[in-house]
Amino acid sequence: MTDVATRVESTGFYAGQNRLVALTVKVVVVSLVLWASLAPDAGAILMEIQAATISYFRAWYVYASGFFMIMALLLAVTPKTARIRLGADTDRPEFSRFAWFSMMFGAGIGVGMLTYSTAEPLAHFANNPDVILGATTALERDNLAAAYKWTLLHYGLTPWGCYAIVGMSLAYFAYRRNMPLTIRSPFTAVLSAESGRRVGGVVDAAAILATIIGIGVTIGYGVNQLAFGMHQITGWEWLVSDGRPSLTALFIAVVFLTLAAMLSALSGIGRGIRWLSNLNMALSWLLLLIFVVFGATAFAGEMFVTGLLEYLSHIAQMSVTVWSSNDTPTARALSDWQSAWNIFYWAWWIAFTPFVGLFLARVSRGRTIGEYVVGAILAPSLMCFAWFCIIGGTALDLELNGIAEGSILGADLSAQLFATVKSLFSASWVLPVSTLCTVLLITYLVTSADSAVLVINTIVSGGSEDGTHSRHIVLWSVLLGLVIITLLIAGGMDALRSVMIIGALPFSAVMLFMLCALLYAIWKDESPPSTER
Repeated sequence: MTDVATRVESTGFYAGQNRLVALTVKVVVVSLVLWASLAPDAGAILMEIQAATISYFRAWYVYASGFFMIMALLLAVTPKTARIRLGADTDRPEFSRFAWFSMMFGAGIGVGMLTYSTAEPLAHFANNPDVILGATTALERDNLAAAYKWTLLHYGLTPWGCYAIVGMSLAYFAYRRNMPLTIRSPFTAVLSAESGRRVGGVVDAAAILATIIGIGVTIGYGVNQLAFGMHQITGWEWLVSDGRPSLTALFIAVVFLTLAAMLSALSGIGRGIRWLSNLNMALSWLLLLIFVVFGATAFAGEMFVTGLLEYLSHIAQMSVTVWSSNDTPTARALSDWQSAWNIFYWAWWIAFTPFVGLFLARVSRGRTIGEYVVGAILAPSLMCFAWFCIIGGTALDLELNGIAEGSILGADLSAQLFATVKSLFSASWVLPVSTLCTVLLITYLVTSADSAVLVINTIVSGGSEDGTHSRHIVLWSVLLGLVIITLLIAGGMDALRSVMIIGALPFSAVMLFMLCALLYAIWKDESPPSTER
């Protein structure tokens, strides 16, 4: 159980890497790019496959995500497991708590904070299951608590629980069992060396594909918002056409971010990524401070308390409810809403877990499981909710009081943050605050992309840094950019969403196996040695 049979090349272009895994993923990615580029109905086909995936696996996505969250929390609150250190008993953390949390938060969810800080509460304020069932009224004050409970479901304990389980499993086997820091390592807990080698290749390939898809969706939303931000700063009309970012703007943004992420990844985790993570955390606090001073602070505090209580009192029910479409309009509306929100989010977080989980493991050596869960689940959940209440609450307050006059609600999802800035501040303040939002968005996007590229190289190299050569960082960065650009052209964000929901499914099964392997290893390691008579 301390030997992972990962075959890597000793010479040639793929020296230090598993050539079969790397080539398999590249063939799949290039095939997807070519098909999406050449097939005129690629977007429609992806939507049909997505609909079938949701129809058959809706319940699996819901129950699996809830289960991962529960197990992560149980391991943290159980005294015996909470004290287990992710490393040797004498190991101590490599990074300070601030740097550690900054890197985890930035890689895990930072971009979503900017895109959805206003969009999510506003969307649920207009419609959510409580509205569909008639329990609350759309766009009225009695719907505020419900809007926030659904918002926090998508950005609270559940997504961070998914990330934490994968990171915990990888860190345990890497630092406590001295195995390579790679996705296949936990499988050796229950499989023989030969079986582990065969299954490990499939698992590594699935993890890389999920990473590319998950980060692709994140950057896809990010570049849409970046185009709106640059439009508000510069006033250049070619950036936005008919209320949506132009393809030219999206293409330039993806190329710029790909190059920036490539340069950051080439500098390594201890320099570029760490520096950018600290920068975007500092800028995040600055933006929050500006909204605390000038925004609807009292309203945000009210929403934080009422929304958090509403979320905690309904999290169990929300985590296990599955709505399936039948003949009634209400059932169809609930099913459609769950497909567009819950299932989309669970697939997004699952697709993100290989990269975020491995990244969490990489920066968490020396932490106890209890400390790890506080830093990887509880603290980020509260940070997310504070962000949604302060910035999203300000947007809601501007609409409720008639100041925004529908300009925020009527804006594109990716433009609502900048519409909020325009409604809240005087003309002299709009430019500097919009610039701050745009710079913060860029740092989050680059941090997410460069972390993903390094994680992909780590997986292909069997957990070793010896195979992470500059040429491979450049190649994977280019492939990532090609996937994003091609799918945006083929079908916009709908195409990216479809590929993600479809592609995340295999890795959800990998996550379940990793959790079982972790529990088995902890049980074996913590059991008292048997004595023979």
